[in-house]
Amino acid sequence: MKEISVKGTLRTELGKKASRELRKANSVPCNLYGEAKDENGKPVAKAFVTTNDELRNLIYSPDIYTVNLNIDGAECKAILKEIQFHPVKDNILHVDFYEITDTKPIIMEVPIKLEGLAEGVKAGGKLVANVRKLKVKAVYSNIPEKLVINVAHLGLGKTIKVGELNFEGLELMNSTEVVVCQVKMTRSAMAAAAQKK
Repeated sequence: MKEISVKGTLRTELGKKASRELRKANSVPCNLYGEAKDENGKPVAKAFVTTNDELRNLIYSPDIYTVNLNIDGAECKAILKEIQFHPVKDNILHVDFYEITDTKPIIMEVPIKLEGLAEGVKAGGKLVANVRKLKVKAVYSNIPEKLVINVAHLGLGKTIKVGELNFEGLELMNSTEVVVCQVKMTRSAMAAAAQKK
């Protein structure tokens, strides 16, 4: 997985008004969740602030990253957990990060990459990816940048489901019945099939 660095500073003032003021100054309120828990066992967030410029390459990218967070000089590794965008203006309102360790498995979405020329495409069909990402569970060092799926064997009208996939060191969290990709029949493929009869 690629790495990216983000710098931030701890927030002293919390609440909606303080968050609004931060956004006006081109800053983004963030939370870091990790091992810290309160007396009820609920996760305790570390509130910090960073700039839009620090987040741009992380958020507006098709790639997934391990984030090297530096909050007032304290460093840790994290992943992007959730982003809230403004419903109209589409600017970033809030970002949640999740602290990661070398030993604790995490769940995150990884982009898929279809590889190979499908048999069904050679026969005139069209390869369609039904999902762009799959949810995996693993220690972060085992999570690849992309899940490569070979489709060379895929015939006309055939599908690949999550249950048929297997990646070393990863547990797939999607339902086994989710269709990942398929070769759809096209008019030309149907016409070719009809001519053969």
